[in-house]
Amino acid sequence: MKPIVILAHVPSEPVTRGFVPAARRLGFPVVLLTDRLEEQQETFSRVPAAEAPGSILACDVFNPLSVLEATLRLGGRPAALFSNSDHLQTSTALAASYHGLPGKDWTAALRAKNKAEMRRWLAERGVERVWHAAVADEQGLRELEGPVPLPCVVKPAEGVASEQVQLARTHEEVAASCRDIWRVRPGQRVVLEEYLEGPLVTLETLGDGERLQVLGGFRTHLSPPPYFIEKEAWWGTGLTARQEEEMVAVLRAAGVGFGACHTEFVLTASGPRVIEINYRTIGDSREFLLDEALGLRLFEQVLRLHLGAPLEPGRPPEVAAGIRYFCAERPGVLTRVPAAFRRVEDGLTLMFTPTRTEGAQVRLTNSNRDYLGVLRGFGGTQAALERAFARAGEELRWELK
Repeated sequence: MKPIVILAHVPSEPVTRGFVPAARRLGFPVVLLTDRLEEQQETFSRVPAAEAPGSILACDVFNPLSVLEATLRLGGRPAALFSNSDHLQTSTALAASYHGLPGKDWTAALRAKNKAEMRRWLAERGVERVWHAAVADEQGLRELEGPVPLPCVVKPAEGVASEQVQLARTHEEVAASCRDIWRVRPGQRVVLEEYLEGPLVTLETLGDGERLQVLGGFRTHLSPPPYFIEKEAWWGTGLTARQEEEMVAVLRAAGVGFGACHTEFVLTASGPRVIEINYRTIGDSREFLLDEALGLRLFEQVLRLHLGAPLEPGRPPEVAAGIRYFCAERPGVLTRVPAAFRRVEDGLTLMFTPTRTEGAQVRLTNSNRDYLGVLRGFGGTQAALERAFARAGEELRWELK
């Protein structure tokens, strides 16, 4: 049987606990292509053989030509080509296209990854007009046409996990934020864009190339500015039909229509405005919450689309589900970490997972990378879940020195 080939960069739970076991449950052998061979081998050595890839091969997964060469060495056309990595959607889409496999439009994948290109593309088509500019150095900053609107969001054009994203309230802060990014990533294009004020919601979609199905979305609560750390999220957007239609129109204009997509919008006074399009499943443990709380079989559904199956009709039922993230507040070495647990009580299911182990060095990044643990829950009502979260949170203690 031809394998499902999965492209991966660094080890991640959606791959190790989600997509690889799902592929095996579907009855397919799995080949993992990665540029982090030893890390992936070490990670999967701790996984039951029935849930691990049949083989893990070294490959420059960022280069579609290398991906093609690797698949040809495997015997040609695989059953499916797939990646859940933000960084690898374009190379995966190009390789899938060569083999005639179901996949994403590589141009849409590229636009989704590059925040500056996404803004330009949508503006040219009159879909959304959000002030933005892209600069790569000090000279670019000086040559900007017209004043930068304040406050202004500064972020890497191809960043992830809210890393180095800041709100700047003065022109001096804009310049300082750009320099912070260039110190870490010299030459990185930096996107400056007007600050969109309003509630943050997500839209989770699946598509088979013809139909695009909205699964629902989260209302997300962020840390206070100047940073944008996601602190908790609750399933259910509360959107009107018109607002949802406007969001879907943005995705269609961006070329989104196949596989999983996780999109963030701000509900501004003048309507929904996109923050970013992540052409993959939602992350930060929310994919596992959806898989269980909504009974979606999310990982299998996504892989079936890449195998050529049509979209499963119907929208999942509305349920109460939420997630809360516990963040480090200062750097140090962890000397105490609360234990993982799963509880079912009064019709509510609660799950806590620590994301760091004792002895781990904590360095603050002011991003989602600062998470120490994740509390998930579903069932009952949101009010009941919030009370259960509050009780559980009182038990969770970390110590650093």
